[in-house]
Amino acid sequence: MGSDAASVVEIPSPRDIKVHRLMCMELIKFVSRVSMLLPAIEKARPGCNSGIQVLCQLTRALDKAKDILQHCSESSKLYLALTGGVILSRCKKSRNLLEQSLKSVQNMVPVMLATEISQLVDDLRAGIFSLDPSEAEASKVLSELLHQYTSTTHSGEEHVFQAIRIAMRSLRITSPKDLLIEKRSIKKQLEKVGEDSPAKRKILLFFLNLLNKNGKCIVAEHAENGSLRHEDSLALENQFEVESRLTFHHNDAQRDIFNCSLVPDEFKCPLSSRLMYDPVVIASGQTYERYWIAKWFTEGNDTCPRTKQKLVHLSLTPNNTMRDLISRWTTAHGVSVLDPSVQAAVGHSWESSSTSIASLSNSMMDLSLPIDFSNLSLGYSEAGPGSHSSHAKTRNDFSVVSLESSGNFHKVQSDESFNEIELDRLARLNSLSWESQCNLVGNIRNMLKQNGEARDWMLSEKFIQKLIRFLEDAHKFHYQDAQLLGCQSLLAVLDECGSSLPYLNDDAFALLTLLLSSEVSKEALVIFEVLSRDHNCHHKFAASGALSMILEILDAQSRELQEPAIKILCNMSGSCKIGSWIAPSELVPKLVPFLEDTALARSCVIILDNLCIKEDARIAIAETAGCITSIVKLLQCDNRKDQEHAVALLLSLCSQRAQYCQLVMDEEVFFSELLAVSVNGNNKAKGMALELLRLLKSDIGESYESDIDIPKTPAVDSTQQKSYSKATGIFGKIFKKRSSPANKRIK
Repeated sequence: MGSDAASVVEIPSPRDIKVHRLMCMELIKFVSRVSMLLPAIEKARPGCNSGIQVLCQLTRALDKAKDILQHCSESSKLYLALTGGVILSRCKKSRNLLEQSLKSVQNMVPVMLATEISQLVDDLRAGIFSLDPSEAEASKVLSELLHQYTSTTHSGEEHVFQAIRIAMRSLRITSPKDLLIEKRSIKKQLEKVGEDSPAKRKILLFFLNLLNKNGKCIVAEHAENGSLRHEDSLALENQFEVESRLTFHHNDAQRDIFNCSLVPDEFKCPLSSRLMYDPVVIASGQTYERYWIAKWFTEGNDTCPRTKQKLVHLSLTPNNTMRDLISRWTTAHGVSVLDPSVQAAVGHSWESSSTSIASLSNSMMDLSLPIDFSNLSLGYSEAGPGSHSSHAKTRNDFSVVSLESSGNFHKVQSDESFNEIELDRLARLNSLSWESQCNLVGNIRNMLKQNGEARDWMLSEKFIQKLIRFLEDAHKFHYQDAQLLGCQSLLAVLDECGSSLPYLNDDAFALLTLLLSSEVSKEALVIFEVLSRDHNCHHKFAASGALSMILEILDAQSRELQEPAIKILCNMSGSCKIGSWIAPSELVPKLVPFLEDTALARSCVIILDNLCIKEDARIAIAETAGCITSIVKLLQCDNRKDQEHAVALLLSLCSQRAQYCQLVMDEEVFFSELLAVSVNGNNKAKGMALELLRLLKSDIGESYESDIDIPKTPAVDSTQQKSYSKATGIFGKIFKKRSSPANKRIK
């Protein structure tokens, strides 16, 4: 299917390319490699509808690339030079189209073929397209010339002659034969254009008129001056060939860093022969790239690809030692390893965007300039020279749209969809330039709201790791603004994750701990607050040493830091191991001042209540000056939820030892406020207040047992008032008795 379509347009020889030979040779290389893989891809027969669709699009991408090559081998040199910026854009689009089509089909073929496709995808990504300097000069001259002809400041025939002479020399139109070939090329292109593209047609006719008028004179001048003798022409051509080969060798050398002999063999995956990103060990003891060996197993294989032995299990064990060695090697050589699973994810997203691919393909050969030449007078009629008289009449009536004074004819709008571009950049975040990384990270919060596919990718563990790496680099090189950007973006991603927080390794927690002592400590604290909501993070949180720094923050005179610090401690206090991570004797005194703060008191009481499961914490609460007093005062507050937590803490404390009951009862307002809560508090507070009253009756007021009538459940209206009055009377007696000199505090 695809091969038949691909054979409709043959690949031109590099020597047939008239202009933009550097770009075209690069494109020829890719087209040839894809064409060689196409039969194997077709043989693999990705049978699903999406597979057939992607295969068709790959074939169309090849055809479009060949169309560009054919266009550059048949068209006018002058026109190709003028549209150099457009040709450059089309080459890049063609490269991207091939790359994304291959990414999509990569997930639908056997693993061995997929590794070849993956290598080609990487090479496509690293492909370099650029304009040759001499052709760029010709483009600039021709653009300025057209600009002059579409303005009221035309500088005369001498300027035209000089401009066309420079363009012809730059494009090697220097002999009568070259001139004849160029004229024939323009005439053939005019036949293809027909009447459907008047702007193109007028430009081609304009160039043909200039060559007819000035071409022979310029060629003769070159010959008379001997500026380009036959030997010089050959030397110039040979020099161009050498420069072309050197350029391609340089590009290949850049791509080879991931697969050539520079990479130690032990760092390469045996399946893909490329530098490993996530090495894992299988049952045979061999190490592979996780993505490729997992794909191998997914296809139903149960043998080791290298040793061919049958495996007793298909488990994958991370090879951390190998990963560390690869990391050191890549750092020393200044390279980044691409994650193959990320490439596959990006390819999948492209596959789901077939509409945008189709629109990209359909616009591939639309080489019309973004200028309206409808009123351009060329000094002659397209039907013949008889209309010259109309030239003077219309010369000053030109109308040009989107024409800049610089003669910029090359600006084109990108057809790639936002999703595809951003997903690709996100997947390559750490391999971009630092400025690009900062721009991309700074835009993450907008993308989370506007780009659904990018949002799904950014919530993945792999992207979080890339964001952490960005933060690590920013901290390492002391880029404060970048640290702020990274923290804000990481927080936005974590908030978007909700309760399903992604996995963060120990290194990530260690980095965030370092940031607590930096200029972005506030942002780091807020990130820790989000992470502290997940109980699975608590152990790594404690192991990172962050808790000791948070305790120091409580002593700092900074409310904006203290508030998230207390919330972190509150979230973590629910863990049964909190007492082993923080000494209660160190923590409790730091919390006492915040018990007076209406905004933070509840969190502090919750922390103390959770700590009360350990005896050393109860002792710390009892012995810390002002702690019980501040807790009892909360019974007086208007917030019933705060009352509830205060009663819960007092009940937890008093239920353990009689001495704690005595300490609580020493507070003057305790009984009156507790009785008020038992009547007016919320349901939970009422129940716990009555339970605490019974407990105190049992431990302290045995002699008054017959006089006390405490209801088993919270009473209402008159019953509550009666109970309240009777209880107030008896506890008033107890309080009066315990206040006498004979009754001292029990130590």
